[in-house]
Formats: sequence, C-alpha cells, structure tokens
Amino acid sequence: VQLQASGGGLVQAGGSLRLSCAASERTFISKYVMGWFRQAPGKEREFVATISIGGLNTYYGDSVKGRFTISRDSAKNTAYLQMNSLKPEDTAVYYCAAGPVLSEIRSRYDYWGQGTQVTVSS
Repeated sequence: VQLQASGGGLVQAGGSLRLSCAASERTFISKYVMGWFRQAPGKEREFVATISIGGLNTYYGDSVKGRFTISRDSAKNTAYLQMNSLKPEDTAVYYCAAGPVLSEIRSRYDYWGQGTQVTVSS
C-alpha cells in the first residue's frame, strides 16, 4: 500500500495549510492509527500528531498543540493535518504514517508517505 501526502506549500507566518494523506488501498485508512511527523533540514524526524482508528483520541507534539488539528475521514480513505498560526519553525517536510497503535515513536509506524514540503516565511 502507498500513502500519498499532499497539500504542502509556501505560506507566510500566521497562515494556514491543510495536509492530506490518502491511501492507495481502499479502506486502508480505517484500519490503522494515523500519524504525522516532520523533518527539518539537519534535524531528526519529529512527532507532530496522531489519531486513533475511531478518531476519538488525538495527541500532539508540544510545539504544535493548540495550532494543529489531526483528523480522519474513513469514507474518503484520507487523513488530514490542519495547520493554523504557522511559524517559520514549522518549516519541514511533513510525512504521514500508519501503524497499529497510538504512539509518538517513529518505529511504531509501519507505513510512510513520501512527504510534502511546508515552508513558512517570516
């Protein structure tokens, strides 16, 4: 199965973007915990957000709490990351991932998308 992340781009500080993560296999999204990670140049990939299979539980990295919202739409087989009040330090390649359990740990996710670039200008 392939995960396709999209929606990245260039935005000014304070702006918003919504990232999408679609799966190539029908109903895939509905079977897995979904997560978003990001990686800035020269830094390790860091946890951003995760959402349970049913969508009732969500967790966020400290740096994005209150600004980002993760969601999922099983009917569309897609997960989303709504990013508001963007800051230059949010600039990174954003990756979506799927796994069996809610986790902030990269290795707990089995499937990864190719990444989408988000650039926030000051």
